[in-house]
Amino acid sequence: MGEYRQAKLRIFLNQTSEDFAVVNARDNLPDLAAKSITFSAEGLTADFTRRGSQILFQGTPVLDQSQTLLRGSHNAENLMAALAAGYCLGLSFEDMARAACLYSPLEHRCEFVCRRDGICWINDSKSTSLDALEKAIQSQTTPIVLIAGGKDKGFEFDVLAPLVKARVKVAILIGEMRYRIAASWKAVPSEISETLEDAVCLAAKLSFPGDVVLFSPGTSSTDMFSGYEERGRYFKQFVYALPGQQVRYHA
Repeated sequence: MGEYRQAKLRIFLNQTSEDFAVVNARDNLPDLAAKSITFSAEGLTADFTRRGSQILFQGTPVLDQSQTLLRGSHNAENLMAALAAGYCLGLSFEDMARAACLYSPLEHRCEFVCRRDGICWINDSKSTSLDALEKAIQSQTTPIVLIAGGKDKGFEFDVLAPLVKARVKVAILIGEMRYRIAASWKAVPSEISETLEDAVCLAAKLSFPGDVVLFSPGTSSTDMFSGYEERGRYFKQFVYALPGQQVRYHA
């Protein structure tokens, strides 16, 4: 890790006092020749900070994150970094905020699928690791019905048990990992489904208006699908096939 850090620090090597460096305030960096623009969603002193859903630059609100399709503290910092880069290039916060509110995340990455009978459906099929699953759960602000599981890659889900217990109403588990995850999350109400289609139907029965159904497997897809893209497309297909009134962002 020390060698990795030193390699990364080389990005600043050729900067001068005329340049800008956009950096996270929590990173312990050496003195930089460039002018630093700092950001933090974690309450640290920085140029870009967060208060509720508002992103602030030097104390002045410049973007309401709740008006974007990006959720969670990690995306707040992504937005801050983008705003900082634009600021360094002389762009106005008004124009950048307008663009940020129009931006749609890439497919299968905490992608809004539809709102069906007051329930929000999210496709995060790209979630193939515990870290991705953790970030997806943390990004939601309403009660979660979680669909997780897939190929057994040999790691344990125990580390996420406290977070899942605190944030998830019920976990619907699929794939090779389904029984191992259920054992890791004993304190969390869980259901086993043999197919993704059955999991979607069960999630529809167990969710209520105001809930979010989050499909964030936390592991690979190749036990049941050719890849995360196919897995995500099938998830959306099954959701769209459910009865009831649906509102989508895209036709």
